[in-house]
Amino acid sequence: MLRTIIIDDEDHMRHSLKKLVATHCPNIKVVAFAEGVKTGVKAIRKHRPDLILLDIKMDDGTGFDLLKNLQPIDFKLIFITAYDQYAIKAFKFSALDYILKPVDPDDLVQAVNKAEKLVLKELNKQLGALENYMQTDDTSKKKIILKTFDNIYLIKIQDIGYCESNDNYTNFHLINGNKILVSNTLKEYDEMLNEYGFFRVHKSFLINLIHVERFEKSDGGYIILSDESKIPVASRKREQLLELFDRITGN
Repeated sequence: MLRTIIIDDEDHMRHSLKKLVATHCPNIKVVAFAEGVKTGVKAIRKHRPDLILLDIKMDDGTGFDLLKNLQPIDFKLIFITAYDQYAIKAFKFSALDYILKPVDPDDLVQAVNKAEKLVLKELNKQLGALENYMQTDDTSKKKIILKTFDNIYLIKIQDIGYCESNDNYTNFHLINGNKILVSNTLKEYDEMLNEYGFFRVHKSFLINLIHVERFEKSDGGYIILSDESKIPVASRKREQLLELFDRITGN
């Protein structure tokens, strides 16, 4: 049984979550409520819960402000948020679970089941990645969480050479020669990384442009990366890629 605190600044949301939990999550026992950062910190210190359902934006601060007062985190965590593109991208980079308002019961059940299996050491690393994303504007310092069956990696974006599709998995090829296979599609990482200098040159390949050494026009076209990796360029992507090179070089 997960002893749980619901923290949200909207009274109707707290009661709605309580009803959803009572109906759909028999493995949860709600032990307290809070409506903000200060009351949330107080409730957590008093009740020592196993799980927090945490709103992002509250009247006296954010869920992130609350977490800063409680390091290291010794409870499991599910974020609850209204649609916020920036926050959602931050969660994806850090591989943290979140639920969008209005809360769908199936999403809640799925998130709770994941939380039960969550390792607190991993959670603190994921929260570190979240803080890095929220506080770091320098792309060279941004990091992403990559989760495998056995490990959780915190990787600098600039250390990724390219990503390769492997059915519903993605293989990350790092510039140091290491490979990390994760159970997410290449499409998901394309959407996450395209604004950070990554380009989908082929249905199976997403490259980090900072590691491009040259473009070979032979045999339909290949990108050669700094580690001599040879990446095919799809014919429909060739013109777009050359235009991108022209913009980068100012030609």
